[in-house]
Amino acid sequence: MTSALPPRPRHKLSVGKVATWLLVAGLLVVVVYPLVWLVLGSLKTQDEFLNNSVFALPESWTNFENYRAAWVEGHLGVYMRNSALAVFPALFLTIVLGVAAGFALEVMVWKGRGPVLLLFLAGIMVPGQMILLPLFTIYFKIGFTGSLWPLIITYTAIGLPLTVFMMATFFRSVPREIFEAATLDGAGMLRQFVSIGVPLVKNAIFTVALVQFFFIWNDLLIALTFTNRDELRTIQVGLLNFTGQFGQVQYGPTFAAISINVLATLALYLFLNQRVMKGLTAGAVKG
Repeated sequence: MTSALPPRPRHKLSVGKVATWLLVAGLLVVVVYPLVWLVLGSLKTQDEFLNNSVFALPESWTNFENYRAAWVEGHLGVYMRNSALAVFPALFLTIVLGVAAGFALEVMVWKGRGPVLLLFLAGIMVPGQMILLPLFTIYFKIGFTGSLWPLIITYTAIGLPLTVFMMATFFRSVPREIFEAATLDGAGMLRQFVSIGVPLVKNAIFTVALVQFFFIWNDLLIALTFTNRDELRTIQVGLLNFTGQFGQVQYGPTFAAISINVLATLALYLFLNQRVMKGLTAGAVKG
């Protein structure tokens, strides 16, 4: 006759749950509190920033004048347009060239693909600060300064090494039998790339594109180096120069502009979060 198993100690289970919930609550406060403080600050007037406590609540919860000032007088709309004009063409070129290069380096068999992949990996290790001055000299000599082309070209070149490496890794997880069967059926390499390769790694492409988007959109150093006029500034450079008369920082419009930028990118990430998770796990196992 078997004896009954001893009951699990309930106090240990409850203590573990409490510790987990406390940890989650602490992390939630760390993440959410700065966002709440930022939004509350965007509703304050300049006088409230200068005379009231940092932790004081806004006197008016309907003070949206800061958002109007940030968008119109602070030219936030112009800065966001410039960011879009620089980011999306660079992102398109990075993804198209990176996916094609990853397919060629991992799926296609040709002499010298190993050293070529190493060259792309070496590009990851080159600090961006080292190439800014030579690039600026080149862009100046060919007449590209005074436009957004330096940003588009530089973002594409800097984003390609990581994109190629990641896409080659994702293509490595695709079974080779699929491409071999397509070859036996008479499909050429271009057809295999468009009809087989890209659909199989579409979640990975989506993830890489989102990672590159946030990197380019949040860039400050490159945009600050190559934008020499106010009408060419991207949103990060524009926020850096958000000052009023005599160089005084207008805290309300500045907080409003930062809120628009942060909350818009956060909403985009939360909306696309599931696709990102699928893409991150796509290359984890080999099918």
